[in-house]
Amino acid sequence: MELKKKLPIGIEFFKSFKRDDFYYVDKTRFIRDLVNSRGSVNLFTRPRRFGKSLNMDMLKSFFEIGTEPSLFDGLEISKDKAICEQYMGKYPVLSISLKDVEGTDFQMAYDMLGIVISEEAGRLGLLLESDKLTVSDKNNLNRLIEGDFEKPVHLHNSLRLLTRLLFKHYETPVIVLLDEYDVPLDKAYHKGYYQEMVSLIRSLFSQALKTNENLYFAVITGCLRIAKESIFTGLNNFKVRTISDIRFAEYFGFTSDEVKELLCYYDMENKFDIFKEWYDGYRFGGMDIYCPWDVINQCDKFLESEDAQMEAHWENSSSNAIIQDLLTTATETTKSQIEALISGEVVEKVLIPELTYTDLSSEDEEVRQTYLWSVLFATGYLTDADKPVNGVHRLVIPNREVSGIYEKRIRSWFKMKIVSDTSRWKKFCEAVKHGEAAEAERLFNEFMAESISIRDTYVRKEMKENFYHGMLLGLLRAEGSWSVRSNAESGGGYTDIMLEVPSAKTGCLIEVKYAENGQYDQACAKAMAQIENGGYAEILRQDGMLTIHKYGIACYKKNCKIQYSLESA
Repeated sequence: MELKKKLPIGIEFFKSFKRDDFYYVDKTRFIRDLVNSRGSVNLFTRPRRFGKSLNMDMLKSFFEIGTEPSLFDGLEISKDKAICEQYMGKYPVLSISLKDVEGTDFQMAYDMLGIVISEEAGRLGLLLESDKLTVSDKNNLNRLIEGDFEKPVHLHNSLRLLTRLLFKHYETPVIVLLDEYDVPLDKAYHKGYYQEMVSLIRSLFSQALKTNENLYFAVITGCLRIAKESIFTGLNNFKVRTISDIRFAEYFGFTSDEVKELLCYYDMENKFDIFKEWYDGYRFGGMDIYCPWDVINQCDKFLESEDAQMEAHWENSSSNAIIQDLLTTATETTKSQIEALISGEVVEKVLIPELTYTDLSSEDEEVRQTYLWSVLFATGYLTDADKPVNGVHRLVIPNREVSGIYEKRIRSWFKMKIVSDTSRWKKFCEAVKHGEAAEAERLFNEFMAESISIRDTYVRKEMKENFYHGMLLGLLRAEGSWSVRSNAESGGGYTDIMLEVPSAKTGCLIEVKYAENGQYDQACAKAMAQIENGGYAEILRQDGMLTIHKYGIACYKKNCKIQYSLESA
């Protein structure tokens, strides 16, 4: 049996792929396209977990003096002999990641940035042995290595100083790589020291990238293009490559062919359709792109078990704080448009390519909502349905995973609304507990009339059922003394919702169906048949429940109908 390569979960260092035998999706043609069309400063904006950091380390591994040429043997870039001869291992490289620069206050974040700079200076410590650097040069480098940034000027000037020392030693201009540049700004915005961090990043970048004769070129990555704070003002030959640009589209994330090849390698060809449904749908420069973090992690799940459940890996991989903040303050109009998006519809918006965090909290409602849609687009929570026309983007939710994120937010809105109405919510729970189906139906219809619903569009029926299932689950779980289980194994299958009220020896089985075109009776009958044929009541009997209420609930748009039966000892 062939021993398969390991899946590269969380691998960010390019050399690890060959050294430790990880599967690699070849993105090395990025190097060729970069050197053929670069500016002095090149900004690439992509959502998180789309391979930005790995690509940056690939660039470092390719260009840096002293690199291992064998790392690129057999890869696409190795076929371009001219570029390899001219660029591979020929340049000093300064490489900084700002992904860990954060803190509860500005001083802590300042110190974290100092640690990052200090570590890179230490990596370049061989310069201390250079006979081309003066005693003063070496003293300045030692100060960076030791993390002596008590005087702000030393931190502000640190990148420029390192490029000068590298150039002086190698007599070759320096390539600067700055990864996740906007993370410190995002953290600062949420912690309340945004303006101080803007000033620091602006000064750091300006000195390193603006009219720096020691610089060959720079590559910067991030999720958002932050421009209005003048972070990039005055940079010569500054090129921005966003998710809307055609060039470089295929180098961040996986293409459909790359996913097929990976699944084939791991004998999972039959899983392609479900991978497409869950993780495809991003359109970068008109090209369909999959989230690589999702694909790799779900492959790993299937290697553990062929029957593994599909999971939302991207959603759970890092903070969604900015999205949560934005959606929390959404207007009723915005909520209605999100309803349309979940239903598979298109929302047309003019987006702002250059964002600023301060505008996200603008007192101007129109400005704030425009930035909301722009951030949702830039960070991967929405994507283009097709090519924008006259600046108007036709936005859609990319895939099933991201749709689930919006559904959770809608259920959160719903829960906040219904829990605040304590008496009505308690009446609903009591009606379910006592088998009062007509009252439960009346109250659930009232709740749904005040909530956002899934419209009757082309979204798969299972997804619509999951949405109503989630709303109902939120209502019942608000009653903290009950045992409420979702998709619980029972009898010959899984019931949507199973709840037990131990003090009353009462259990409930609830099956939710979507009543297409308002066919409530048929959907209710199907739900009840599933409860009976699946033997779902068996576990409740085993748990000692003497009274078992069975509910078949059919939902359509903002209405429901409930069919009921009772089983008692």
